[in-house]
Amino acid sequence: MPGCFKKTLFALASLISFVSFILIVVAMGTPKWMTGKILCKTGADLVNATDPELIKFIGEIYYGLFQGGKIRQCGLGGRRSKFTIFPHMVKKLNTGLHVMIIMFLCVAICFSLVSFGFCILNAIKVPYRAIKGPAGVCLWNFLAGGFVVLAVTSFMAAVKLHHLTERIANFRENIFQFLVLEECFEDCFWICVASATAHAVNLLLIAISGINFPKIKPKTEEVNVTAEDIMY
Repeated sequence: MPGCFKKTLFALASLISFVSFILIVVAMGTPKWMTGKILCKTGADLVNATDPELIKFIGEIYYGLFQGGKIRQCGLGGRRSKFTIFPHMVKKLNTGLHVMIIMFLCVAICFSLVSFGFCILNAIKVPYRAIKGPAGVCLWNFLAGGFVVLAVTSFMAAVKLHHLTERIANFRENIFQFLVLEECFEDCFWICVASATAHAVNLLLIAISGINFPKIKPKTEEVNVTAEDIMY
């Protein structure tokens, strides 16, 4: 049976793994990975809008991995609309990269659950196989955190290198052209970063659990036996 200290560490690691699983699921289902401001360039050019008037042509956009929405401002007031990435819009985007982001997160979810199970196993008993012990827990946490990092990095590449926001803003816009003025990574993006950090914390906990701390032994008082003690 593992000691009380190791039980506590593995129980904490299992809780962190489960929290990471919840974080990834919430992030995938929430449509706010990115927000931004978009300028209706066509409308602004038609009326030769100057700086004070440009506010009438600046709208907003937000999106996640599966859906999003935008407010079009083309001089006639704001018009709200919602959209879904699948099945139509994904053809306009970098399909391979977008699908890879989702796959990376799905794999990370699986490894988070595996890590959760292995942490509980190590909190209950000491496995006789190394792959089921701390080495296995480290492996699953490393893989889970690594795939989350890959997903986050791929999303950043899609936004910055493949102009994801601009592609989405101009989807099915035959008359108006939109320019991205501002982009901001939102909570769901940072939730994934927090998930990867959680797995890094787990690796630290497992490393601490492998340290053999010296046991403090109570000092025994020396008994002085004298000749008088022997006589009595």
